[in-house]
Amino acid sequence: MAKEMLINVVEGEECRIAVIQDGTLEELYLERASVERHVGNIYKGRVNNVEPTIQAAFVDIGMAKNGFLHVSDVLPSAFPRRRKPAEGEEGKPDAEPHRLRIQEIFRPGDDCLVQITKEGLGTKGPSLTTALSVPGRYLVLMPGLGRLGVSKKIEDEGQRRQLRDLLASLNPPKDTGFIVRTAGLGRSKRDLGRDLQYLVRLWKAVQARAQGAKAPAEVFRESDLVLRTIRDIYTPDIRAVWIDSEPVLRRVREFMKIALPRSIDAAKLYTDKVPLFHKYRVEEAIERIYSRAVPLPKGGSIVVDQTEALVAIDVNSGRFRHGRDAEESAHQLNLMAAKEIARQIRLRDLGGLILIDFVDMLKAENRRHVERVFRDAFKGDRARHQMLHISRFGIIEMTRQRVQPSLERSTFMDCPYCKGSGILKHPESMALEVLRHLKLLASRQGIAAIEVSVHPEVADHINNAKRPTLARLEAESHTRVRIRSNPAAILDHAAYRCLDEHGVEVRTDLAQTPAPPKGEHPRPDTTEE
Repeated sequence: MAKEMLINVVEGEECRIAVIQDGTLEELYLERASVERHVGNIYKGRVNNVEPTIQAAFVDIGMAKNGFLHVSDVLPSAFPRRRKPAEGEEGKPDAEPHRLRIQEIFRPGDDCLVQITKEGLGTKGPSLTTALSVPGRYLVLMPGLGRLGVSKKIEDEGQRRQLRDLLASLNPPKDTGFIVRTAGLGRSKRDLGRDLQYLVRLWKAVQARAQGAKAPAEVFRESDLVLRTIRDIYTPDIRAVWIDSEPVLRRVREFMKIALPRSIDAAKLYTDKVPLFHKYRVEEAIERIYSRAVPLPKGGSIVVDQTEALVAIDVNSGRFRHGRDAEESAHQLNLMAAKEIARQIRLRDLGGLILIDFVDMLKAENRRHVERVFRDAFKGDRARHQMLHISRFGIIEMTRQRVQPSLERSTFMDCPYCKGSGILKHPESMALEVLRHLKLLASRQGIAAIEVSVHPEVADHINNAKRPTLARLEAESHTRVRIRSNPAAILDHAAYRCLDEHGVEVRTDLAQTPAPPKGEHPRPDTTEE
């Protein structure tokens, strides 16, 4: 299958990388200069405070928000010197730090080396860990862990044993752990050795920088998107890497000369007048990613709805029909939907809790078949994920690693009109709300006239359908009301202006409780909404 990588760069603004296979967009990565990425960076941080109730420490790493470090992410090798690890703790991946409470490990003012594992989202600061990892092309260096391992994605036990033996023959430092990445499968001892020596030198430089730095300070920064993607994503089956920027091409070739000398010719400069992403029709595919509904072949669709912590994906049959059997029709639709849902989750970089509601199937074997196809579609996903078995109602629950906001959240902002809800009040509902507020304002002391500025549709509805109600309100309260039509107004927004009998504006607040009827216990004016 033809596979290519496209790198589109706007210098100083944005970088986009797409992986296409047989003309279909399979992976998409985006990074803007205005939104700095911090995942993978290592900092010398200072503990600001310790919270025993949630067993976490908040660490100042020099960012706007303190990082969150849970006790389960603290390795014994990171314990302050005053508290030395017990015998047998040092070098263990888990080291059972949960047996110690966070207040027994850290005190405010302690320094520690931490790495960001997840960007801060909303009001939350970044998530941190002391289980540091420095990735190379074929290996991952993990200081403080004296053991060797192989990526879980390599499932063949024979290959795992062979890679572990090959790694041990390189005589890595005893106090440092290494993991062979999937890219290391089939590589020679020389390739792995070169990567190991590079990582050892890099880690020594990080240690020296950390010793001389005053917390909080950044001591290691991950590569930019282009080099990171080449390092982590590029495989020999990608026949070409097209780059539309000559300076970026030079950087890629310099990196590949060191890390991938045999593949350096795959990096090529794109010089066509037609923009790179337009020529490969990637722009069209990206626009579909942002759509709530995604059509499926031969009818049917999937609908994606996101909340802050949950993603709901629904499969709709629409006009899809397969033969005369409803069960088989649902089965075939779900098989197509399973592959497309996995693709959309990767492309949109959805994370957190994800619920997928497939079309109901009565036969258990059909449900299991859809589940297998769905699991297989996720085998190439680099983000950690877990999923439960499909339920009798055709629902699959899964969680997927969230390290940064989804593509949608990175590209769009909440609508200032609907506040991200996607809905606005109907003109009739808005008219009723205006009348309620008018009744409240008219009941207050010292108000002789009220002017309301609203959307034209709301104004028309009040002035026509609600004219008798408005006239009755004016007569009962002895208050003049004027409805102004404002084409620039938002449909469900109204601006009120209150005047006294001399035409002087009265400041008021719609949020406060109504005043006593006119003539009873007058009160001072308050601020306007």
